[in-house]
Amino acid sequence: MKKLGILLAMFFFLAPLMAQDENSSANGNEAVAATATVNDEPAAVASDEEEKEEVQAGGIIIGHVTDAHSWHLFDINKKDENGNKVEHAVAIPLPVILINDGKLDLFMSSKFHHGHADYKGYRLVGGGLEKEQIVCVDEAGNVIEGKSPIDLSITKTSAAIMIAVALLIVLLLVVRNQYAKRGNREPHGLQTLVELLICHVRDDIAGPMLGEKTEKFLPYLLTLFFFIIFCNVLGLIPIFPAGANITGNIAVTAILALITFFITNIKGNKHYWKDIFNTPGVPAWLKIFPLMPLVEVVGVFTKPIVLMIRLFANMTAGHIVILGFVVIIFILSNLFGAVMGGAVSVVSVLFSVFISLLECLVAYIQAYVFTMLSALYIGMAIEEPEHVAE
Repeated sequence: MKKLGILLAMFFFLAPLMAQDENSSANGNEAVAATATVNDEPAAVASDEEEKEEVQAGGIIIGHVTDAHSWHLFDINKKDENGNKVEHAVAIPLPVILINDGKLDLFMSSKFHHGHADYKGYRLVGGGLEKEQIVCVDEAGNVIEGKSPIDLSITKTSAAIMIAVALLIVLLLVVRNQYAKRGNREPHGLQTLVELLICHVRDDIAGPMLGEKTEKFLPYLLTLFFFIIFCNVLGLIPIFPAGANITGNIAVTAILALITFFITNIKGNKHYWKDIFNTPGVPAWLKIFPLMPLVEVVGVFTKPIVLMIRLFANMTAGHIVILGFVVIIFILSNLFGAVMGGAVSVVSVLFSVFISLLECLVAYIQAYVFTMLSALYIGMAIEEPEHVAE
């Protein structure tokens, strides 16, 4: 438990530090800001008598599962000075950290007014179906082609990782204190759940794959399992500070897969590398023509790729399906009226609830599979031949 806490603490403090703009306190009222649609494009200003605006289903869905420079909460309808309806986005601004021409710029994302204003020669573009990014603009407001700042901003995914790790550390500290108070008595409350999961990882995942070396790699596997399952569960809760699709971000799953890749190949013994370049049981002519060594070397790199894509694809697919069922209500309401939308909403909500319950199972399964395959790859790399073990 102590090693697990240390690893989580290291992960937390290695995350990018949050920065504050020196003038952000004077402009705090910009957190709830400017007119924006879910695609981060200007919302259409229309009266009640005008034609309804088409629902941008793709922008809504992709905008919810991709990363962003602010944490969007919801949209509200207001009226401007002319009495026309406008849509305002309510979002939590996040720190923007940019390096451009050797100069460091720090400010809050609210300065961009959800992509409707430039600030310090920068502009926020994209969103929805397009990748959100920050570009450089000149004094006339024209985008400078071929020039982009180095973006080290605390995005929605980065902030969600910090929140998830902080909550997980608090949870484990609470359980540790329970152990200190209760001593050798039977587990109670959170103790029961955490102990069940730890024993599950140790006895059902790490033990069969690593054998006598289980204790050596158990802290990493426990950290991996708890981080993935905790992020998966938080992603299913639609209320801040949860709701971010952390493990549905391929950059996050790529880092997790790379850590397993490095551990596997750094800790791999000489027999592991020998079997790659001189595979036992392979005909001699295949060794002369290095087909099998080539296949084995490719396999070294495809294993982490498979880990990365499996977790990313499964968690993203669930979010997209749920959002698809929700968006179809508004699409049919626009096409056939509120009555049709209300009728379809019953079916859509029932399917959304079913998929959400299924996603709870998937959240555990994906954490289990990622941890199990990581243990398997590490176990294959450190395994000794049978004649050596004897």
